[in-house]
Amino acid sequence: MAKDVPLAKSGWKAARSPVVLQSMSTAAEASNVGSRWCGREDSNFHGVAPTSTSSLRVYHSATTARSRRPDIADARQPFNRRLRVARRRIPWYRHDPMSQPEPEWHIAEGLTPYPDAIAFMQDRVAAIRAGAAPELVWLLQHPPLYTAGTSARPEQLTDPSRFPTFTAGRGGQWTYHGPGQRVAYVMLDLSRPHGAVPPRDVRCFVHGLEEWLIRTLARFAVRGERRGGRIGIWVGLADGSEAKIAAIGVRVSRWVSWHGIALNVAPDLGHYAGIVPCGIVEHGVTSLRALGIPATMAEVDAALRAAWRDVFAAGAIAGATAPAPRPTLT
Repeated sequence: MAKDVPLAKSGWKAARSPVVLQSMSTAAEASNVGSRWCGREDSNFHGVAPTSTSSLRVYHSATTARSRRPDIADARQPFNRRLRVARRRIPWYRHDPMSQPEPEWHIAEGLTPYPDAIAFMQDRVAAIRAGAAPELVWLLQHPPLYTAGTSARPEQLTDPSRFPTFTAGRGGQWTYHGPGQRVAYVMLDLSRPHGAVPPRDVRCFVHGLEEWLIRTLARFAVRGERRGGRIGIWVGLADGSEAKIAAIGVRVSRWVSWHGIALNVAPDLGHYAGIVPCGIVEHGVTSLRALGIPATMAEVDAALRAAWRDVFAAGAIAGATAPAPRPTLT
């Protein structure tokens, strides 16, 4: 079912009429609404070896793949270990799924060094897992840099001396971060549901991140779309070509997510010349500014916050993360 999405309130006027956002991207998705599986067919989790066609890989630690619940003592464990498990703090909202709080939202000022962001996320993920801190959506910008995901190939870093490079540990390949790009690091306890995203469903979570970006762009009259076999969110250009406007790279550790998404608002697109973005050579990158939309970072943040509620908040419509058909792997 189609849903009209309003434009963001801002100081500029959209040249086009408000887009009509299709809540389900394909008829095949609509026919599988009852399925538990949704999201990108090329994502990977639960220790399944990636196929040769995989482009997005979502990994988490080997302990996640075990079916044993961590809050239930195992009779095979030593007594002192069982005692520590029994004393583990369990967040109150896990006992009352109808009263689940929304995550905190933080907006960092200035440019956040990448190592500082990684250290912060590691600490916050551990605290969320222990029930000592709430979930968090962290909005920030980085200084110019390149990050390598778990599938990055060295030869696709074409200018190693241009900017600092970092190993990210997230899924995906080479990505650029820099001023004018809104990065959103999403730290959620995926062992519980989030709106239309069911618990412990990594593929559906990634699909939800895609939908979040699509609905954010719709508020600026930009039609963002998924593309089979390609990660991120894409837009059509006036010359008939298409370009990537947002990237997604996720890591899940013992059912707590970190890393997240990057939306090009007004970065220097020439900085992408030092890498093959996400390993895709036949298509370029774009931004809201390159599309003729002078949106401010504050307007983008407001659109992200509003679109979040459509997908991840309690009562979000089921179509926001409509399941895609499970592929046949060969």
